[in-house]
Amino acid sequence: MSDTALSEFVEATATELDIPGVAVGVWVGGKEVFASHGVTSRDNPLPVDKDTVFLLGSVSKTFTATALMRLAAEGRIDLDAPVRRYVPELELADEQAAAEMTVFNLLNHTAGLGVRLIVDTGDGDDALAGYVARMRELDQIAPVGARASYSQAGYNLLGRIIEKVTGLAFEAAVASLILEPVGLSNTVYAPADVMVRRFAVGHNLGEDCTLAVARQWKDTRGNNPGGGIASSVSDQLRWARFHLGDGRAESGFDVLPSDELARMKEPTVALKGSTLGDAFGISWFLREVDGVRTVGHGGSGNGQFAELLMVPEHRFAITVLSNSGPDDGMLFNQAVVRWALKHYLGVIDRQPVPLPHDVVRAREVVGDYDIDVMRLTIDTDGEGLTIAVGIKPEIRAASDTELPPDLPAAGLGLLPDDEYVVTGGGLQGQRGYFTRDERGAIVGADLAGRLFTRVLDAAE
Repeated sequence: MSDTALSEFVEATATELDIPGVAVGVWVGGKEVFASHGVTSRDNPLPVDKDTVFLLGSVSKTFTATALMRLAAEGRIDLDAPVRRYVPELELADEQAAAEMTVFNLLNHTAGLGVRLIVDTGDGDDALAGYVARMRELDQIAPVGARASYSQAGYNLLGRIIEKVTGLAFEAAVASLILEPVGLSNTVYAPADVMVRRFAVGHNLGEDCTLAVARQWKDTRGNNPGGGIASSVSDQLRWARFHLGDGRAESGFDVLPSDELARMKEPTVALKGSTLGDAFGISWFLREVDGVRTVGHGGSGNGQFAELLMVPEHRFAITVLSNSGPDDGMLFNQAVVRWALKHYLGVIDRQPVPLPHDVVRAREVVGDYDIDVMRLTIDTDGEGLTIAVGIKPEIRAASDTELPPDLPAAGLGLLPDDEYVVTGGGLQGQRGYFTRDERGAIVGADLAGRLFTRVLDAAE
């Protein structure tokens, strides 16, 4: 495979999807291959290259988890200890859950916490303390340990544990524990550190259906552990090589024992019908693709998308960063990952084929499904199903910050065993499943590892 083939595919796909700027890095055969296209911003354009900084969104969780694993390896944190050993002031809506949940429950998303809070607790070093103080407002969607459900709030709480144990602000602790030892000089949290580097800004579709620069560059500081880090594809390949290695940085420094690093990539809890994968490891999504085990994590910001995927048995990694969303950025990233798996490894990521439309089954799933800040709406025209995902109107109205736009309705196909797949739009290829109660009635829909609870009307 020539190095130009990647560049040609990246340029053609980015042009077709009208992505302002993209950067791609591949680690294969013991060497790096890079491809970039477009500009950092359509308002103030600079060429994107392998060192351009993008927002990683939820890929940030892999840094938080690795820092915490180093503290555990040093005997400073017990993963099986209750969270309140380290954050005794923690209060949740469910007191039993607050008393029972462990550090490990947070790491593998089995704490039963809702996805997130939309709160701004400021830019000071007390931002995480303020966020945790608001967690009593968060929904408890399941008993501790009962199921996996992806939670941004859980990782923000992990960040507060890191602060408590180290006595440092979260960002300084991660820099000391992970970023500096691994040699990630282009990976930062603070906007002040980003602005002295070449960086990409997000773009979203406006009301006139043209791309416009997203005016809020990143989320609040209280969300840094779950989604606030920024990096380049060159640094992301170095991060991937570290996780494919033996726990030593390329400098030879021992960052993490090899068995602890390997433990992060082992299944801890199974996932059903999820695009995220077949299981959660410790922060990582684990998925078998065409008989090959993959380890990865994706993320999104306001008009930016990130993807990092590793194939340990082939010592292969790919990272993709794009600055358009919410539709085309995700589609671009996934298209590049699928292309790279096929052309470098011969691994084909096949999409499931929906069942023929069934009017009775379709009528059974139609309705609204909620999580704390978002609503999923499934509808039918009698000939097919659609799914729309967006921020709840009341949340959007109450927010004084710019929030990403909603995803318009797109096709939805049903699969066996109460599973489904999105067949169009920005979520194309995303899978999920429906949950039934003891009477057999559908009461929830999982999407992207998150449980949306069905909204029942008065008649139901």
